[in-house]
Amino acid sequence: MSQARLSPGVVPGRLPPEQLVRNFADVAPPLDPHEASVAADRCYFCHDAPCVTACPTSIDIPLFIRQIATGTPDAAARTIFHANILGGMCARVCPTENLCEGACVRMEAEGQPVEIGALQRYATDGLMAQQTHPFQRAEPTGKRVAVVGAGPAGLSAAHRLAAKGHDVVIFDARPKPGGLNEYGIAAYKTVDGFAQAEVEWLLGIGGIEMRHDQRLGRDIDLPGLRKDFDAVFLGIGLGGNNALHCDGEERGNVLDATSFIRDLRQASDLASVPIGRDVVVIGGGMTAIDAAVQARLLGAENVTLVYRRSQDRMGASEHEQHHATSCGVRIICNAAPHAIHGNGTVAEVEFRYTEDGPDGLVLTEEGFRLKADQLFRAIGQKLDFAAEGVTLDGGKIAVSEFGRTSLDGVWAGGDCAAGGDDLTVTAVAEGRDAAEDIDAWLTGRAMVSPG
Repeated sequence: MSQARLSPGVVPGRLPPEQLVRNFADVAPPLDPHEASVAADRCYFCHDAPCVTACPTSIDIPLFIRQIATGTPDAAARTIFHANILGGMCARVCPTENLCEGACVRMEAEGQPVEIGALQRYATDGLMAQQTHPFQRAEPTGKRVAVVGAGPAGLSAAHRLAAKGHDVVIFDARPKPGGLNEYGIAAYKTVDGFAQAEVEWLLGIGGIEMRHDQRLGRDIDLPGLRKDFDAVFLGIGLGGNNALHCDGEERGNVLDATSFIRDLRQASDLASVPIGRDVVVIGGGMTAIDAAVQARLLGAENVTLVYRRSQDRMGASEHEQHHATSCGVRIICNAAPHAIHGNGTVAEVEFRYTEDGPDGLVLTEEGFRLKADQLFRAIGQKLDFAAEGVTLDGGKIAVSEFGRTSLDGVWAGGDCAAGGDDLTVTAVAEGRDAAEDIDAWLTGRAMVSPG
């Protein structure tokens, strides 16, 4: 953001550097060996474990926890990585309270589940620190697969395809790989450059070429990829941001939350990131929460998150909502923006209360105004891709089983594909499963069961 566009209330360096370091420290520090042993001992090692069913990648959770409990954490890591090659990142960012830990039988009995996410991080971090890759490539097949997008879905697909012996080329629009993991997740969740370290470790399988600054529709196109490669996987995410569609949206300091999070993640000095005194975030998902919390951690005095529906319908988990409020974020529900006021830059946001009626959500005549010198939009993203013959479904790429699109030899997965839930772990599962189907399609081999 250029200094010329900053209002007097939006400035960098609101907090001293040492305070910023503390604020953006690891939000969930790793377990030490003793803590991991104690946590593992709480597992019942259920035969029909509900935690496994709740995991989109179907990790054998009882097995890997037993391996930790018996003093073989490296074996535990291999169990995890076999199902989820991005198990290290997922251990950090998965909404485990809604997935594996939410399904844990101890949660139902005691209200305190086994710390599955923390145990997963303990195992995966330990093996990754050894700088060796746990898998080897199969014999080369002579087949070439193009993967478009170096986010969780694309990386997962590329790794599984490379492990099968195929040569993979990843095309990514950005200068660094990682997708959402690198550009779209709160900085305090993935400290010390973990996203890039994970990608470098994943590429240790071999057989994967990375090409940066290659945008679909600008530098490459789908017909060309289909001609040059034996198969194509699209993991392009959602590059466009939805607009508020209210008066005054063109005013200065009205920004996309994704851009704010991206700039913060890429900043070499957190003190250089400008932030307002009075920040308003519109939205109810994880992007909205991440933007609001980080605004507070950068030194914003007042941060208010406004969501158009009731709080129990927010996309962000209850755990993340509590984290936001504990950081000083105020959450207002059942309200939507009506107009943005200000002389050149935003100074105030006018809201109207909402009601659910027979025709959907409607704005009432009652409302309120919030002072704001910075406004972040976090109301969802949309596909930024010319279809080029691919059938769409609800604004995303239509897919059938294992991510097959309407075009022969083209698969899709992750946020760009219809039917998912926009979670990193789901994207990993979709990339992995598509890779298995691609391998079977290319070679005639039987498809290996997911996981």
